[in-house]
Amino acid sequence: MQSANIPSKQVKAIRKQYNLTQIELSKKSGVGLRFVRELEQGKQTLRVDKVNQILNQFGSEVGVVQINIT
Repeated sequence: MQSANIPSKQVKAIRKQYNLTQIELSKKSGVGLRFVRELEQGKQTLRVDKVNQILNQFGSEVGVVQINIT
């Protein structure tokens, strides 16, 4: 994920909007606390399936986006 900082900011903002701690989100989504922290800190390499486990809690997921190649 080359632009991991964008999803990380979104996940953190959504988590706070739902008044969840990182620990609560970790337990609710079934991923480790360390992964949640790394995601929110913008780690450049992340497992997409785990990112989706977290995003699914908020009705979203990571997917393929068409881009223009010139």
